[in-house]
Amino acid sequence: MYGIPTTKSGIILRIGQCVFAAVSIGVMAAASGFSTTTAFRYLIASMGLQFLWSFGQACFYIQAWRHHINLHRTTKLQLFVVGDWVTATLSLAAACSSAGVVVLYTKDTDICSVETKLSCGMFQISIAFAFVSWFLLAISSHLMFWLLAIL
Repeated sequence: MYGIPTTKSGIILRIGQCVFAAVSIGVMAAASGFSTTTAFRYLIASMGLQFLWSFGQACFYIQAWRHHINLHRTTKLQLFVVGDWVTATLSLAAACSSAGVVVLYTKDTDICSVETKLSCGMFQISIAFAFVSWFLLAISSHLMFWLLAIL
């Protein structure tokens, strides 16, 4: 089964989550004016949590894969499922709220069209990376949930 712990596809999913979360943080932090909006700070905090969770999981998966450790025990899977669902929910909420603020800035108030110090294009890129990171996490959490249901 693809994407479960101790498989190469599971490790690749976790590494992808880490990379896209880190890029989202980096792009948002490089944009000028991000700290003035609470939703953008929430996005950075959420992506930071997702990065830490996914990085820890990737390291754990690699270690288990190298040493042939069985991670398909119910107690470990329950922890993985709960952690995945919590971080996925927070990441989706942060990405959606940030996207709503960017739509407000670009379409409704025209703040981005006026000569301001806001980097709306960079905000949009950061949010796109956040959604990709969330999508990869959603795949992992869905697979972990079904693995738990099977066992």
